[in-house]
Amino acid sequence: MEAPEHLPAAHLWPTTTTVEQGVLAIAGFNVLELVRTYGTPLYVLDGATIRTQAARYTAALRNAYAGASSIHYASKALLNVGLAQLLARLGLGLDVVSAGELQIAKHAGCDLSHVHLHGNGTPAGELQQALELGVGRIVVDNLDQLAALINLTKDRATPQPILLRIAPDVADTAAHTHIQTGAAAAKFGLPIADGSAAEAVRQALKAKGLHLMGLHAHIGSQLRDWAALREAVTRLITFAAEQRAERGWTLSELSPGGGLAVAYLPAETAPDIDVYATTLAQTVMQGCTRAGLPLPRLIIEPGRSLIARAGVSLYSVTGRKAVAGGPTYVHVDGGMGDNLRPALYAAGYTALVADQPLAKAAASVQISGRFCESGDVLIRDVALPPVEPGAVIALPVTGAYTLSMSSNYNGVPRPPLLLLDGAKIHVLQRRETIDDLLRRDLPLDV
Repeated sequence: MEAPEHLPAAHLWPTTTTVEQGVLAIAGFNVLELVRTYGTPLYVLDGATIRTQAARYTAALRNAYAGASSIHYASKALLNVGLAQLLARLGLGLDVVSAGELQIAKHAGCDLSHVHLHGNGTPAGELQQALELGVGRIVVDNLDQLAALINLTKDRATPQPILLRIAPDVADTAAHTHIQTGAAAAKFGLPIADGSAAEAVRQALKAKGLHLMGLHAHIGSQLRDWAALREAVTRLITFAAEQRAERGWTLSELSPGGGLAVAYLPAETAPDIDVYATTLAQTVMQGCTRAGLPLPRLIIEPGRSLIARAGVSLYSVTGRKAVAGGPTYVHVDGGMGDNLRPALYAAGYTALVADQPLAKAAASVQISGRFCESGDVLIRDVALPPVEPGAVIALPVTGAYTLSMSSNYNGVPRPPLLLLDGAKIHVLQRRETIDDLLRRDLPLDV
């Protein structure tokens, strides 16, 4: 057995990844055996990697911050009943963005008082469901949403706790524009400069059915810029101090969101969680000291950085196409239907051949998906040993924003998801079938 550090780009693979008798293994499970049992495309999650990341976040925040704190997993990265149960057992709350995600949390038996509902276009009916289910916090994104919530809660005996999502006008410019969310012109949040944020505070404090607990912001995903993070937090604290002076309101909870980057390519490294927690905690503590504010409960929302590395996707090669003077395509049986990220914002990945993980690469190829779009290319350039139809290709760092954005484009059923935890295989989501697709369709009433 080869140790994980002998794998190319070992830092991209789950922490339990090994090579056993020349074949890639995760949590002790031979991936070719998994493929023989469950087919391809196939997604697997490593429970040990999830547990390790959760423990790192918990310890880092506890050690760095002098006040109370909590961690809410950003469910949009990936959510299903089994994963929600695992995260709850690890002491994490959930950040959900729809009634569907909220119902998954409920079905998993999660304590809904530890669930936060976000969303910029949340329908009134979904806000009502959240209220009825007793969600812990609702994060209000805009004045229209606030008005709807004020109307829904006007007769409540117990006020609903809320946070206001502020647009701090800070963006991490190193990230793709599609995953930057903190600019004043972004679709998310209440801008400070035009008075929208202050007006939201005024209305929320007047509303008898609401209890304004604090402020929220999120400047984007794949965050590596500590200066941008510090600036966003500083602006939130400055705004909170202004509202205390003007309205007598004291901030009791502060959430700077999540978005910590992960490494996807061999040359990349992930930001250190301890440095992230220390930077965040010191900025909050120093800012509150300067502003004369008590320390709020600090809430963070890791998603991608908690789940991405735990995931590996497995595909079977269906054919090859060599273009004279151009690329060589390696066609696989999945693609943008299960992983939209490369087509959506040119996300990069690497790959290995499952039964040749340590073999010397022979040539650069493109891993192309099965879907009828020219943009369905999972990897534009990766060096692999020669492969033939039937070979299994493994892509690491596919735990986040893959299956959560999957579709039935071209009428293709979605793949299954396994959790490899200890010596057990848990089927978190079974393979979808054609019957599942047809179940939604109704014939014409002739």
